[in-house]
Amino acid sequence: MLPWKRVLRPLTALLLTAAVAVVPAATARADSAPSSGWNTYSCKPSTAHPRPVVLVHGTFGNSVDNWLALAPYLVGRGYCVYSLDYGQLPGVPLFNGLGPIDKSAEQLQSFVDKVLAATGAAKADLVGHSQGGMMPRYYLKFLGGAAKVNALVGLAPDNHGTTLSGLTNLLPYFPGAEDLLKASTPGLADQMAGSAFLTKLNAGGDTVAGVHYTVIATKHDEVVTPYSSGFLSGSDVHNVLLQDLCPVDFSEHVAIGLLDRIAYHEVANALDPAHATATTCASVFS
Repeated sequence: MLPWKRVLRPLTALLLTAAVAVVPAATARADSAPSSGWNTYSCKPSTAHPRPVVLVHGTFGNSVDNWLALAPYLVGRGYCVYSLDYGQLPGVPLFNGLGPIDKSAEQLQSFVDKVLAATGAAKADLVGHSQGGMMPRYYLKFLGGAAKVNALVGLAPDNHGTTLSGLTNLLPYFPGAEDLLKASTPGLADQMAGSAFLTKLNAGGDTVAGVHYTVIATKHDEVVTPYSSGFLSGSDVHNVLLQDLCPVDFSEHVAIGLLDRIAYHEVANALDPAHATATTCASVFS
């Protein structure tokens, strides 16, 4: 009989392929695709929008493809907008967010410092999709990010992990599968409910003082399961279920980050709560 690792390597590859399949096909390499006005380091925040916005992509995403809709949306509203690549694995081009999440948080730390130095702002706001809405919490909690970040807005973040609708619960039945997963794609293993990373991240409370948290979830999420596991607890937390704002919004995990203007309207409200307006189904036209 074949050794377990030889059997499981194709299985792991299949799981990765299935996950990639839910992400729209990449249009170009991240370093050469158009940015439509963001990642402009000469941009100076305005009085109306005094903080730069840093966009943090999700697992298998990158700094361009994840933000082809939201970045121009925010730029058009007068924000200085920036996005980074993180969690790259050697030999895996374009699809990021697969490396150890604590190391990805260090990449975010360096990027925020770069943005603040370029813009002259004292603090930034962070908007993240999926892992990108959860990973920054490590930066805020353990890497001094709370002193440099005003708000964190998460679109379908997996703040307390996910079972991928129970898929990862199968791993104990395959000896060596979990070790193989951790060795090949630690960023995925870190997001499994009950992982050592998430246990550390959530110990002692979900939030840190001084940061405003917003979570925007969809009940049609097929990746963060249950969707409510993305919600945070804390004194400065605003948890939003997209369908409470627009019952006929059928966006699932990918769409809420890549194209949902109703969710984007709620992002804009979180970034500028003093001028927030009601988010409804009609916000798709705003």
